[in-house]
Amino acid sequence: MIRRTFLTRALSAAVASLFARNVSAQKPENGMQDMQGMSDMPSMSGGKMHMAATLAPADALPAGAPLAVLRKLTNESSEPGVFLGTLVAQPVQHEFLPDKPTTFWQYGNTTQGPVVGPLIDVREGDTVEIRFVNRLPQPSTIHWHGLPVPPDQDGNPSDPVAPGATRVYRFTLPSGSAGTYWYHPHPHMKTAEQVFRGLAGPIVVRSADDPLAAWPERHLFLSDLRLASDGSIPANDMMDWMNGREGQFVLVNGARRPRILVATDERWRVWNACSARYLRLSLGAGHRFAQVGTDGGLLEQPREELTELLLAPGERTELIVRAGMGPADAVLTAGVYDRRKMAMSHGSLPPEPHRALADVRFEPPSAAGNPLTPRAIPTSLRIVPSLGVPVTQKSVVFSEAMNMAAMQRSGASTHGMPAGMTFMINDAIFDPARISLTSRRGEVELWSIENRTDMDHPFHLHGTQFQVIDREQGAVNTPEPYRAWRDTVNVQPGETVRIATVQEMAGNRMFHCHILEHEDLGMMGTLKVI
Repeated sequence: MIRRTFLTRALSAAVASLFARNVSAQKPENGMQDMQGMSDMPSMSGGKMHMAATLAPADALPAGAPLAVLRKLTNESSEPGVFLGTLVAQPVQHEFLPDKPTTFWQYGNTTQGPVVGPLIDVREGDTVEIRFVNRLPQPSTIHWHGLPVPPDQDGNPSDPVAPGATRVYRFTLPSGSAGTYWYHPHPHMKTAEQVFRGLAGPIVVRSADDPLAAWPERHLFLSDLRLASDGSIPANDMMDWMNGREGQFVLVNGARRPRILVATDERWRVWNACSARYLRLSLGAGHRFAQVGTDGGLLEQPREELTELLLAPGERTELIVRAGMGPADAVLTAGVYDRRKMAMSHGSLPPEPHRALADVRFEPPSAAGNPLTPRAIPTSLRIVPSLGVPVTQKSVVFSEAMNMAAMQRSGASTHGMPAGMTFMINDAIFDPARISLTSRRGEVELWSIENRTDMDHPFHLHGTQFQVIDREQGAVNTPEPYRAWRDTVNVQPGETVRIATVQEMAGNRMFHCHILEHEDLGMMGTLKVI
């Protein structure tokens, strides 16, 4: 059954009328925000469908504070080359709405500063040991997104940490692993909830020969938040499970629309830690920037004179932002991007309009009344060697199906998720006991990721980085214009993306869609490396 029309054929009249009423109320300029603010949208919690609370207005959170500096995880070791830290996942209350405390799940018990996990700042060659304490009411893990860590240290869903339990993760960061990474939970069928309640944090791995090490560095950790008018964080509704959750607030380092003052040329590390939101980043047509890095570190050469850059959920980038030749103002925005979100009757929802993320003030100093000379970006940043000729191939196909009889059955939902809504890889939903694909250590492989659904899906592979080789859409093959290390790549409807990759450690690895609701609903597989 085609997903775009399934609800008009099978859902009960009462629920269908609610969906139809909400969808018809949308206008292209308002996108999902109007529908998310309505009090009669059904949501899923505790295995039952119920009516969601009215959401707080999109301007309910204060804006305009200076960009918060991310807190750092304390290194408890005094030994060179060893990083010891402790992450405690626990409920913590913050007052985002006046006199209406919000209970977040976060790493650490601080009520000051951003609701973002502490930055783990380490170097290539470091041995990292993180003691994880789970004080949540449900099992959790920590997945080290993008890092080449051993399979049994990667927080896979098969290795949950029970409530009240402690787990130590230990790994050594190899040479060549410098880059911009992040960490978040990965328990099966609970990942989406734990992330949208606040559990995520940044990682920076540094190298000894970084050609940009002397540049002033700024961190922008972008996350999504939905708040009800009473300050609570509501459960997912049916639309969230189908399309992936987008809140009415996009936070930058835990705050709505902060102010950023740029007085000199800067290196920006940017994380898209949203569950499903795509970020088409821009500073406006009059402010160009250079991309110097992707998920797995620096590019070979900078990509200069960019006016926008798309980050899919889970992706990261490194940018050079110029202070310019004189005072100026700009707005960091997430531009319109149509990821083809599902409508309830037919066709697609209109894309969300552009959204202001931060206000940027450029105030470069001058010497004797003359603007300072811009700092030159090295023309060569690093060598990104080709992985060579693949010795074998793998195929991954994204697909989906809706079982309307199951969705209507009373009490059929489990784990707060709708029954009968299925997102698949290679025609199967995730089964912890099933090996989806098998690879050999050290063998270069060519993976084809094909999207047979009618919406975008970001593909993520654990345990290694990969290189995008080409993209095929409508029988047109487009080679990737530059070589880079990545662990997440967007795949559009009808598109096939081919990547080269190699796994170096034996064990089980996950691969999945990084729209977290789709991952929880089954769009995930297990790769066995032998």
